Amino acid sequence: DVRRIGQLKEGEEVVGQRVRVKVVKNKVAPPFKQAEFDILYGVGISKEGSLIDMGVEHGFIRKSGSWFTYDGDQLGQGKENARKFLRENIDIRDEIEKKIKEKLGIGADVTAQDADAVPVEF
Repeated sequence: DVRRIGQLKEGEEVVGQRVRVKVVKNKVAPPFKQAEFDILYGVGISKEGSLIDMGVEHGFIRKSGSWFTYDGDQLGQGKENARKFLRENIDIRDEIEKKIKEKLGIGADVTAQDADAVPVEF
């Protein structure tokens, strides 16, 4: 179930939609989960917008009024400006993404035991 829950605007121009998706039936994962994300026209799903949402949810990005702050750096006033800042500053975007993945336990975390593994031929 995909529902539009709001418009994303730059000034008066509509540049995308905020969407809520509900998984109704799923054979390989738990059903009835929800997700919210931004879809920008001509771009697709906004990775930066999702990072901002997850960063605020997990405490890496601080939201004070309409200002977004990460580790002492002002990302911008309003989500669109913060999104633009992350698009231009790839190193900060990658750092936030890495912290979120570590907190959620996602990503390629190679341990010493895995590095010493020898492939087996059949």
